[in-house]
Amino acid sequence: MKASLPHTQKGVAAIEFALVFVIFFAVFYGAVAYSLPLLMKQTFNEAAAEGVRQAVAVDPTTSGTSYASLVRSTAIAAAFKALHGLPSSLNVTSSYVSATYTGAGSVLTVTITYPSSNLNSVLPFLVLPGVGSVPSLPTNLTASSSLLL
Repeated sequence: MKASLPHTQKGVAAIEFALVFVIFFAVFYGAVAYSLPLLMKQTFNEAAAEGVRQAVAVDPTTSGTSYASLVRSTAIAAAFKALHGLPSSLNVTSSYVSATYTGAGSVLTVTITYPSSNLNSVLPFLVLPGVGSVPSLPTNLTASSSLLL
């Protein structure tokens, strides 16, 4: 019985590397592709909550502009300021932040709606046959926070 000689195993390491690399790359890409939207969603949740917190500090006896519009503008400005930590390549603008409030005794709601397609500038989506787009995200990443004033 003849033992396997090292020179008869040529190319096996390359084939094994190719198989392992494909699996490793898929796991790595999946981790990165889904962690970025999750991180952004958490950032949006915190920014919306910060907008509501800052709007509580508005003095209801303020003269000049109406209290409702002052609450909305304060909430939007605070929420957008909380988003300044995100990289500029994500193209987050103040138009993605909105606030609704109708007056005393109403609910103030700060909402951040970010189109998922903007993530393509940072992380390309892969379209796999039989699987679809990776990462599979909703059309918009949305976060909101509400408070009864």
